[in-house]
Formats: sequence, C-alpha cells, structure tokens
Amino acid sequence: MAQLSVDQALMKAKSHVKKDEVIEAKKLYKIILQAFPKNLRAQQGLVALNKTRQNNVSQSPPQVAIDQLINLYNQGQFSAVVKQAQDITNQYPEAFIVWNILGASTAQIGMLDEAIEAYNKSISLKPDYADTYSNMGVTLQDQGKLEKAIVAHNKAISLKPNFADAYYNMGNVLKDQGKLYKSIEAYKKAISLKPDYANAFCNMGNALKDQGKLNEAIEAYNKSISLKPDYAEAYMNIGVAQQDQGKLNESIGTFNKSISFKPDYADAHRNLSFTLLNRGRLNEGLDEYEWRWKTSKFLTQQRHFSQPLWDGTQSLNGKRILLWCEQGIGDTLNWSSCLPLVTAQAEHCILECQEKLVPLLKRSFPNVDVKPENRSLDAVRDDFDFHLPMGSLYKHFIEEITKNTQPDAYLIPDPVRVSFWRNRLNSLGNGPYIGISWKSSVVSPYRLEHYPPISEWSPILSITDVTFINLQYKDFANDLAKVKDDLGVTVHNFEDLDQYNNVDDVMALCAALDIAVTTKVTPMILSSAVGTPTKIANLRQSIWNNILFNPVSSSVEMFERNIWEPWDNVFSSIAEDIFTTTKSWSS
Repeated sequence: MAQLSVDQALMKAKSHVKKDEVIEAKKLYKIILQAFPKNLRAQQGLVALNKTRQNNVSQSPPQVAIDQLINLYNQGQFSAVVKQAQDITNQYPEAFIVWNILGASTAQIGMLDEAIEAYNKSISLKPDYADTYSNMGVTLQDQGKLEKAIVAHNKAISLKPNFADAYYNMGNVLKDQGKLYKSIEAYKKAISLKPDYANAFCNMGNALKDQGKLNEAIEAYNKSISLKPDYAEAYMNIGVAQQDQGKLNESIGTFNKSISFKPDYADAHRNLSFTLLNRGRLNEGLDEYEWRWKTSKFLTQQRHFSQPLWDGTQSLNGKRILLWCEQGIGDTLNWSSCLPLVTAQAEHCILECQEKLVPLLKRSFPNVDVKPENRSLDAVRDDFDFHLPMGSLYKHFIEEITKNTQPDAYLIPDPVRVSFWRNRLNSLGNGPYIGISWKSSVVSPYRLEHYPPISEWSPILSITDVTFINLQYKDFANDLAKVKDDLGVTVHNFEDLDQYNNVDDVMALCAALDIAVTTKVTPMILSSAVGTPTKIANLRQSIWNNILFNPVSSSVEMFERNIWEPWDNVFSSIAEDIFTTTKSWSS
C-alpha cells in the first residue's frame, strides 16, 4: 500500500478476483480498510468475496488446481505444494483430496504431526477414501507407530481390496516389525495386483535378504531392475547382498553402477566406502566415507561454525583445532587413538565428546582440552581456527595409522578404580576372570546377524575353572538367567555398576580382567584400548570389518564366520584359545 494509491490497490484487487486469486484479493481489501475504514468499494469487494466463498464451500476446487498440486508433488516441490494446498483449503475447506495431498506433502518435509492432522481432516470429509488411510499409514510408520500404521493400511484395503499400494505399504511396516514372512506375503499380494511393481520387488528383496536368503533376494532385485533399468536403489541393495556373500569385488562394481544412475546417492557411496576399506583400498574408501553426512539414516547432525573445516592440507602449526564427536561412544573411543597425531601438529587441540567420556579422555590425553559436547554457541565461537568431525581423522592420518605405531593401550583407566575392581574380582573366587558382551543396544533384523544369542555361547560358557563377568549394557537380565538355567553357569553382574553410563568404571573393570570376549560392541573398544586380551566373535562380511571400526590394539584376536555358516566354529575356536591361554598361565 505504501507504493500504491487507493485506486491502484482497488484495481489490483479486482484483477486478483478476475484471476480467481481470492486470498490475494481479500488481503488487499483488508489492507485498504485498515487505512480507510469507510472505503465503500473495498467494503463491497470484501462482502462479494465472502458471499462467493460461502457459495463455493461445498464445491470442489478446479481440476486444474488439483493437477497442478500433483505435478508439483511428483517434482518433489513439497513446500510449494503445502503453500498452494493451504490456500486452496482456505477457499474450499471440504476438498478432501487436497487435504490428502497436503498431508502427504507436509510428511515429506518432516512435519509428521501436521500431516496426520491433514489426513484426519480428509477422512472426516470422506471416510471411505482409501488413499488417505494408506498415506496416513506411511506417516504413522515414519513416527514409529507401527501398530497404528497396520490399522490404517488394513482400513485402506477393506475399502479398496485391490489396492496394490496399500499392500506394499503394509509390507514395509511388517518388515520394520521384523515380521519378514508376513511382509513378503504382503509384497507378493501387491505384485499380484500390479505385476510391474518394481518397488515391491525391490523391498521384497530386502525382506528376503534379512531372512538370509541372499540368492532369492538378488533375484527379486534383478526383477525390479528389469522393470526399471535405472533403479539405483535396487543396484545398491544387490551390492549389499553381494557384501554378505563375500563377493566384495563384485559389490564394488554394483555400488558404482548404482551411483552411475544416481551420482548423489549417499547410501550407495557409504556402502561403497565400507567395501573399499574391507578390500584395503583405504584412500578411496575414506573419501567415500565422507558421504555419511548425506545418508538417509545418519543420526549425527552437522555442526556449523564460522571457522573452516580442516581438509588436511592446511598447516596446524601455531593453530587451534576443534575435534567434535559423532555417532556413538565406541566410535569416539576408537577414533581418539588419533589424538596424539593431532597434538603433534596443532598448537592447541580441543575435543568435544559425550559427557560420560570426559574423565577418561582427560586422563588419557592430558595435552588435549577435553570438554563435553556443546552445540549452543557454535555460530559465535572464536576459540579455534579449524574444526573436524572425529570420523574424518583417519582420512587425514591414514599414512601414520597404517604404520602401526600406535601403542597397544592408548586409554588410561583410573588406577584407583582398577585396584578396586581387582579386589572385587578376587572376592568372587578364582580367576581367570573373563568379561563377556554379546549384543548391541541398537537392534534390527539386519544387525541381529552380527549378534548371536547367548545360547550360542555355550562352548565358551562351559569352560571350567574360570569366572565370568558381565560387560553387557542394557537388556541382559533374561539372558543371564537363561545361562544359569540352561548351563548352571553364573555370569556375575555388579548391580551397582551402570555399564551404559559409567564408562570410566567399566574401563577400569576391563583393565582388571584377564580376558574379554565380545562381539562388535563398545566393550570391545574399552577392553582392547587398555591392553586386555580381547577375542572378538565377528561376521566376516560385516560392514564394520574395516580400518574405521577395528581397534588398533594388537591385543585383539578376531574369530570370524561367513554369513551362511553357523556360529559354532567361532565360539568353539574361542573356547579352545581361552583354554590354551589360561592353561599356559597356570603352568
């Protein structure tokens, strides 16, 4: 209005009306009336628009408007869809289709609660609209509300029995629940209704892979590719299955094929990085690992500083560098082995890590300024010249790391607590004292392959004349009870020790042990980093079986199986090794 006369503003409002741009016209009339409350033309224009809206309340928006929304959605312009859909629902509040599109678009930009509200509005206007129920099921799945998602998909199917997409979406939820057989049946139903359903073949392949049926999984992926030759996701999934088969060279080619169709496909780059690292192609693998920040399920958020990221080429002489943690505490501890390499170059090194690790890392690296992670002042900090996430340390120090000059024990436990734990172990009875940890706190059908159930540990737990100590954190009570009931073996658990939060004390306990036996979990890092002989039961095809996630300590022994083999040989070999080792100690 500041730049328009009243007459010009009125003419512009009239122009909006002619173009059916009701929202814009009303805004102008209201602005005019704020400045000139008695302007008759503005009053009449606003009244006319309100009458028009009342007359159109029960009407649907023009089909061209709906088509435009759908086109924008298919182009991935979700924010534009949200804005336009909101404008349309203001004018046509009973347009259930638009409410459905609004829900799908808000879900795509992460506004999940708002999406559910839009879906519920659509359903209130048209309770028999199957598409909305199916879309709401997808959003409920994204919220982790899997049972409610199942209900929504079942409702969609009851309204539309031949709804292939609803069966497909149902399969996705069932897979997330670990109900692999049922998920495969849902995918097959979707395919029976829609034989060219490439996505259903691909996701069925994922479920088959989680069942360990790798050949069948690859067959399903190939079927999806035959229907959609540039299907980058299917190629990536084949690469993962080939990893599991031990066909690492083939998987490298397959990941590259995926990337050729979708150059910015971060998940394919990240999987390629693990395979390259496993094959010893370290520089290539570490370069690809930088794609982790753009992957779909990477939990750590980037940090944003005014200072530049250190790229390894800038001199650190006379400079201050901030290293900041990413991912889990095991990763932080593993990568902390590189800290002496940083302090040898930088004038001052700051490490921000998980609060529970501060005492341990302060003690272990007195030349490093160790602080708890704090992101609140990132934009205004001036206490460093460069910054670097810890997962990128290997990339810049790979030459030094591969020289294997790191000490076996690079973390220093509290000596007072080590003495305390040794005395406490002695009070339990005779050693040797063997700590065990068997699973991660993060589980999924795929990750379960890497963590054998406690029942598989019987060859080790049957060793006599040793004392077993629990190093497992979270969800271990039932497993320890099972060992007691089935084998008559007590695995001692210290009730006053918080294995998850009190890392410093767990580290001291690990140092007091004679041997640690673990899978690829945090206690593996803790025990190996203090020099305790550590025996690891590992899957040979593990994505973590590479330099990024392997302890640097020579005190580690790896016992591996192929994915298609049972765990028996691994645990029998570990048991034999422990028996031989402990007997040599006593002789």
